[in-house]
Amino acid sequence: MAVPTTKATFKNYCFRALGDGVIDINVSDDQADDRIDEALQYFAQYHYDGVERMYLKHLITSDEITRARENTDTTGTDTVDSSITATWKEGKNFIPLPSSVISVLEVYPLTGTGNAANLFDVRYQLHLNDLFDLSSTSVIQYEMAMTNLDFLQHILIGETPIRFNQHQNRLYIDADWKEDFVGGEDYIVIHCWRKLDPTTYTDIYDDIFLKRYATALIKKQWGANLSKFDGVALLGGVTMNGATIYSQADEEIQRLEEEIKLAYDMQPMMAIG
Repeated sequence: MAVPTTKATFKNYCFRALGDGVIDINVSDDQADDRIDEALQYFAQYHYDGVERMYLKHLITSDEITRARENTDTTGTDTVDSSITATWKEGKNFIPLPSSVISVLEVYPLTGTGNAANLFDVRYQLHLNDLFDLSSTSVIQYEMAMTNLDFLQHILIGETPIRFNQHQNRLYIDADWKEDFVGGEDYIVIHCWRKLDPTTYTDIYDDIFLKRYATALIKKQWGANLSKFDGVALLGGVTMNGATIYSQADEEIQRLEEEIKLAYDMQPMMAIG
């Protein structure tokens, strides 16, 4: 059996699973491509083998800092009296992300809490006076001091809010860009989930769940096509029974979607930050 490694060979596999070569599968190539795309989208959204955990690094530029301080106008109109309007300001403090990123878990470092470049910084003094020789200093004391500093920063400064929606592909960072970032010097690192590209990782097309799910979707499309001719007698007295094929495929899809929730789903770990 040939292992599918492309969309074309994967489609051929699904058609053969439905009986192509023995009977006619009344589904167009465009319909089959749509159902395969739908299956790949569902696979990336809910199956843990459809995504990968990534750390992506980005260098903040001066142009981004300038743009983040700008605003665009959005006008709201009253639904009863259209003459009443209000103008709102919307910030442009975002960084475009690759379209393959489906979830952002963390963004760091947004501030230099781990660095002590300032001579008068308490962390610099801690390193200078207490950690010049780790062989004579307790690491426990250092850990307690750093924990206390982190706690104070969390209370006095707080966490920098971030927003992300995969359909926008924009990572909004609600910070003071002028003060918190230096263009051409500061980096941000995002901890995210990224969907795998099947054209690069071709083994995705050989996943047993994806095979079964895509085949069921194409079978449902086949049943939907045939149902338009239910009750019509063909040559030899044969009649179409698309409703049965449709209902069988629908049951298979529901069973597979229940299976992915129980065995392959990882949604609790994919919270959007």
